[in-house]
Amino acid sequence: MENTKSYWQENLRLIFICLIIWFVVSFGFGLLLVEPLNEFRLGGYKLGFWFAQQGSIYTFVGLIFWYTKKMNELDKKHNVEES
Repeated sequence: MENTKSYWQENLRLIFICLIIWFVVSFGFGLLLVEPLNEFRLGGYKLGFWFAQQGSIYTFVGLIFWYTKKMNELDKKHNVEES
């Protein structure tokens, strides 16, 4: 029972980390900080615009791979990995 509780606490922690990162990148960089970020350019585009259009998508895809890696490690740690 304690192993299951620990597993889910760590899993939820990973999920919350992913959600916070995605929120900061998509809402924070794409909407709230768009004007200061637009002072910089990335590939010819204003950085605030880039985060709103592409950055949040790339971050989301990166978070999927990161979450998968961390969950595989967590599964091994708690002996629940798939064979």
